[in-house]
Amino acid sequence: MPIRNTTERWGWVSISIHWLTVLMVLSLVVVGLVMQELANSPTKIEVYALHKSFGLTVFALTVLRLLWRLFAGTPAAAAGVPRWQQLAAQASHAALYVILLAMPLSGWLYNSASGFPLKWFGLFGLPKLSGYDPDVKAFALAMHEWLFIALAVIVTVHAAAALKHHYFDRDATLSRMLPGLPPPDTKDT
Repeated sequence: MPIRNTTERWGWVSISIHWLTVLMVLSLVVVGLVMQELANSPTKIEVYALHKSFGLTVFALTVLRLLWRLFAGTPAAAAGVPRWQQLAAQASHAALYVILLAMPLSGWLYNSASGFPLKWFGLFGLPKLSGYDPDVKAFALAMHEWLFIALAVIVTVHAAAALKHHYFDRDATLSRMLPGLPPPDTKDT
């Protein structure tokens, strides 16, 4: 597998960032839903701090992924994919990137407006995006929650489209991003 993307498939850097982001986002979702139910304690503070640090890491990975995409390019659509599906895929990818950038920023804004310091894994502090402000805090929390819903919807459609391409259209769309998955047999059975 090439390091850099080719016209036929994604390279290992893009694939690695993609699946690392998927794992981190799934973990953030689980922790984000569970941490609200934790009793106030030092453990809850640690879990929130980790959630924030991993969220900032997703932000950084998304920036890195976009820069890599500019440098390495993207594969062409699989053969036979209609133009409208190509445009829909481009729009959904753009929406995913916007959400993967906006969601951590909304969390950072919420944290700032709540008056809490923000440190990345305890290593260094990040500047506040706002002073303490209950209205900004409420807005940022609402944005974080709405972005989560939008992310869940778009990811579900994204995954369903990839499975449709693999099992119904029988093209290489999914196998180009999933190492070890051979392209589907295109012969009629």
